[in-house]
Amino acid sequence: MHGMTGDASNFTRNPGGQRILVVFNPKSGSGDSELPEFIRLLRAAGADVTERELHPDTPMADYVKDLDQFTHLVAAGGDGTVSSLAYAARYKNVPMLAFPAGTANLIAQNLDLPQNASALAEIVQQGHSLRVDMGELEVHGEKSGFCMLAGAGADASMIRDSEELKGRFGAMAYVMSAMKQLNPQKTTFHLKIDGEARDFEGIGVMVANFGMANYRLPITSDISPSDGRFTVILLKAGNIMRLIPNLIDSVRVKLNLGDPIFSGNLETIEARHVEIDADDPFPLQYDGELHVETTPFTTQILPGAIRFLTAAKSDDLKT
Repeated sequence: MHGMTGDASNFTRNPGGQRILVVFNPKSGSGDSELPEFIRLLRAAGADVTERELHPDTPMADYVKDLDQFTHLVAAGGDGTVSSLAYAARYKNVPMLAFPAGTANLIAQNLDLPQNASALAEIVQQGHSLRVDMGELEVHGEKSGFCMLAGAGADASMIRDSEELKGRFGAMAYVMSAMKQLNPQKTTFHLKIDGEARDFEGIGVMVANFGMANYRLPITSDISPSDGRFTVILLKAGNIMRLIPNLIDSVRVKLNLGDPIFSGNLETIEARHVEIDADDPFPLQYDGELHVETTPFTTQILPGAIRFLTAAKSDDLKT
């Protein structure tokens, strides 16, 4: 898939009368996006492309209120842009491309999308899509959506610390900030998992839909974005660096290298509805965006809410 090359002459010229809506965040990434070339290739292949720039005071739903007039949707930005646009377009049944224009682009990585404009344009032309779940999050009465994961605790602290480093170090900022989390705050979390109460002491909780971190390394094994369930990850380890053995375990499982050789730092539970509270208010993040809100919050799965364009097969998206 990553070997796709060529220009517009290689594409089938607009076989289905493609009308493509591109919604883009001008602030995403470092300004070297291939979006202009991507749009040029689509137009050269005969597609009718409409561009809409995101503005801070415009609700995301406004950009897709006429989505039924388009055959494809493109979200160009970081994970926050992609997930909020996907939530606005949920169940509208229009295939969507997560165009990687941000810093880490974990959603695009999970979908095994290429980086270059030509290969991305070809994916739109070919039109292959997979239907995946989304998460809906409610905090203080406000609802929003996420594709990747939502979390409270050490992972949110890591994202907060990475913000000042992203301009200089890009995706490595996340690794550097993880190394700073050597003594994160512990608290007692109070959960309701599909209605069943559960308390535990730890450094964080993650509610995962997609399962791969940077460089497509699995967060933990057995996460699928299309099974109608979250994987709830209870972080019990004393610091984020102690979770590295779990990463090694999940890579071993992914590569069929044998049974896990480490355990005990985290626990995973499958669920459709999760309520999270904590003795100490913990910062909240979802899809890589830190938010001013804190615990408590509630999440529920939205089965098959969005169709993502990708050349990948369904099994490629599982950990």
